[in-house]
Amino acid sequence: MSEAKKMSLTIKVLLGMGLGILVGLFLNLTGLVANPFVDGYIVNGLFHIVGKMFVNALKMLVVPLVFFSLICGVCGIGDIRMLGRVGGKSFALYMMTTAIAIATAIIIAVTFGIGKGMNVDSAANFTGKESPPLSEVLISIIPTNPVNAMAQGDMLPLIFFSILLGISMLLVGRKAKGFVAGAEVANEIMMKMVTIVMAVAPYAVFALIAKSIATLGLDLLYSLAGYVLVLVGALMFHLFFTLMVVLKVFSGLSPSIFLKKIRNVQVFAFSTASSNATIPVTMRTVTERFGVNNSVASFTVPFGATINMDGTAIMQGVATVFIANVYGVELGIAGYLTVILMSVLASIGTAGVPGVGLIMLSMVFAQVGLPIEGIGLILGVDRLMDMIRTAVNVSGDATVSTIVAKSEGKLDLAVYNDPDAGTYDNDEIGEFDAEVEAEMAQAIQESREKK
Repeated sequence: MSEAKKMSLTIKVLLGMGLGILVGLFLNLTGLVANPFVDGYIVNGLFHIVGKMFVNALKMLVVPLVFFSLICGVCGIGDIRMLGRVGGKSFALYMMTTAIAIATAIIIAVTFGIGKGMNVDSAANFTGKESPPLSEVLISIIPTNPVNAMAQGDMLPLIFFSILLGISMLLVGRKAKGFVAGAEVANEIMMKMVTIVMAVAPYAVFALIAKSIATLGLDLLYSLAGYVLVLVGALMFHLFFTLMVVLKVFSGLSPSIFLKKIRNVQVFAFSTASSNATIPVTMRTVTERFGVNNSVASFTVPFGATINMDGTAIMQGVATVFIANVYGVELGIAGYLTVILMSVLASIGTAGVPGVGLIMLSMVFAQVGLPIEGIGLILGVDRLMDMIRTAVNVSGDATVSTIVAKSEGKLDLAVYNDPDAGTYDNDEIGEFDAEVEAEMAQAIQESREKK
């Protein structure tokens, strides 16, 4: 076997990410990105097409994977009462980490005094969008049309319907055994599809990162260096300190093992800037790399992708302090407490809304009296910041999933402590079996002859 084949997928993805950064910087710093050919056929041509196709492939897997995985999780849970405990623990931990995240971000931003004395001009405009009221979000959890919820990729209605279907199958009893077996096979097929899509990940990550870095423009980073550095610092503090302390305190597990195994998920989240698109990778990692039972992961991962806003909350805290200082507005303790409360509540109320980060930020600004158009000052770097905070968000999803599984006795410690458990194998996709192919073809032929 050649050295290239021995290289793990994680290493390949990290190499793709590193090369993407280098190529993106080269195109940006040399000004080649402004060349019509390079921009039209390479950056917004080849890179855009490859990256978008990969993201679409990941999104394609989300709904069927969550649907079948939840059905299998509910049917294989062993004790249906555990479902309520898993939901309660997950919700409490997600809200707790979100509150800690924004409080930490505000403290760090105030300490460094970012934005004071700055005169930042921006041609960008931002118009705040209204988020649906909390009552509407709660009502929409129950779908009027489950098929439409699946088509739209609405996670909360999909989770509700899948759980209800699984419970109903248990109540039907032995007559539903065939349906359960079919769901189990379908779930296995979806996980195999995840493996197939992952095979092209290094090239797609390269394209996504190269395009983002090439079009970002380093001048924006320089002009908003204080904001960017403090925000990245707060995000890293939450990832490497807060979440790891929470993991250690509530589960007693090794943070170093967790950080080594979560890298793959973080790279995908960084590349796609979408928690929902990363669900297939997150679910595979927490079940096969961490040893979390599917009965827990099938609920906590999509639920966290929908309501867990650690990274977004940190952005709100830092952005609020930054804009307040730029405009010379004194918020005071009461104002900052309002920001914390609003962010925690908004993380529930705006669940599943596109552009959730900026919508939540506009809500916070309106509540504390900051000009909403101030968001235009940070729009230029928001894409890069969104990539980083998404990586933090999915790390929070995996952390909570692991803690909840450990507390319910649904974590395989041997798998968690094994550094090689669940690693992607180049041969994992498998090969077509001629005998199986012939059997399948024969079965189809016999079925058609009967008709």
